[in-house]
Amino acid sequence: MKRILLFASVIACITASFAAHKTELKPRLVVMTDIGPADVEPDDNESTVRLLSYADRFEIEAICTTIGWNCDPYPAEWAKYLYAVVDAYATDVHNLMKRSNQKGFSPLQNEQSKPQPLGYWPSVDYIRSRCFKGSVRAGIGVIGEGNDSEGSNMLIQLAEEDDPRPIWVTSWGGSNTLAQAIWRYQQTHTPDEVKTFLRKFRIYTITDQDMQWSMRMNRAYSSHQWMRREFQDDLLFIWDESAWLNQNDLGKQNWDKYARQIQGKGAMGKVYPTYKWGVEGDTPSFLHLMPNGLNNPDDPTQVGWGGYHKFGLCPDSLTYAWTNWQQPMKDASDTYEKHFYPDEYNDFAARMEWADKGTGNKNPVVIVNGQRGIAPITMKAKAGQTLKLNASKSFDPDTDALHFRWWQQPEAGTYSKALSINGSDQTVASIQIPNDAKGQTLHVICEVHDNGPFKLVSYRRIIINVQ
Repeated sequence: MKRILLFASVIACITASFAAHKTELKPRLVVMTDIGPADVEPDDNESTVRLLSYADRFEIEAICTTIGWNCDPYPAEWAKYLYAVVDAYATDVHNLMKRSNQKGFSPLQNEQSKPQPLGYWPSVDYIRSRCFKGSVRAGIGVIGEGNDSEGSNMLIQLAEEDDPRPIWVTSWGGSNTLAQAIWRYQQTHTPDEVKTFLRKFRIYTITDQDMQWSMRMNRAYSSHQWMRREFQDDLLFIWDESAWLNQNDLGKQNWDKYARQIQGKGAMGKVYPTYKWGVEGDTPSFLHLMPNGLNNPDDPTQVGWGGYHKFGLCPDSLTYAWTNWQQPMKDASDTYEKHFYPDEYNDFAARMEWADKGTGNKNPVVIVNGQRGIAPITMKAKAGQTLKLNASKSFDPDTDALHFRWWQQPEAGTYSKALSINGSDQTVASIQIPNDAKGQTLHVICEVHDNGPFKLVSYRRIIINVQ
């Protein structure tokens, strides 16, 4: 109960801090990548291309090269593959900026010191300044003296900044750069200060890669287990064992589209390699934070493009985190990931069209009951009441026709029975609040597609508290 109450309090504080800003800000993002040669680790190259095609949606605080299943120690020369994508971004960003009519860049000092608003494309100098070396060795055994890195030092610096937004650490490889930062902070700060430090971070790991592939079932070797065990009440930890597998497999099944619509599109498309193990298996880690109106990343029960997670026992049968490896959440997450995959792929392909040509389609803007934005809309209702949800003021920047779909996510909130939604394909939907829903919370999604190229999508989540 203590953990649940703390979690709810954190969400409320983050929501309030965002409300204080007139301009919506990007989520803060840190990447831990074991990027390498295309014949060893091509999926990280692919995910880096996708990430930078969304540089207007994420405040990229750090990209750290570090260990993974195929590299312990991490070869220093592999960092050149990261810089190859960054160099390609330097070319493509000028076309991508046309998507939001951006004419130039803020001074580098401002980019580094001030929060970035949604829609702002950072300069390549900013991106280069945020590339760091992380831990070069894997496992909990190396945590301690002599294991500090540019990346772990930067994590401490980020946490000490006066910024209320959480810092999302997305692990495409191992996360012991974060574990080292936590350990270092413990050496010079009080337990309460360490708790404050931990509560600044969220972590989304693509399986557990803080070890070599051949020993991947030796969970105790990993620093990830140490973080889950020691800091369960203070560090929001997501361990994905569903979304990355679907991303890999669905990408392979649809590779002909990647070859036609991603590879060769702009400078970044030219460095997007052909898959080896799977396609963009690490991408769900930042798709979870995608600011598209679908979910609040701080509540992993709210399904997003990065899947659906529930707090429970981890695959190590010892620690607890937000995960999706057990039934029934495994099937639920799998179903949602397959539903969203065409849209998240099309969204990426449309952006690569912008990178290539400087023109293309833009996403629709969803407005529900007069409220514009991406934060979930909270409403009150009474049991037995008919509640109207009006999205008729939604519009498309390109004046494309819009198609609406209203649907319930029963796994979120506290009411899991099916709702009756009248007009589920109309601009205005009516929801009959069940008589037995008193005191419960219901989650409804407004999903809006345009009929332009790639049929782009936007969302809005409505949370109904039944009094």
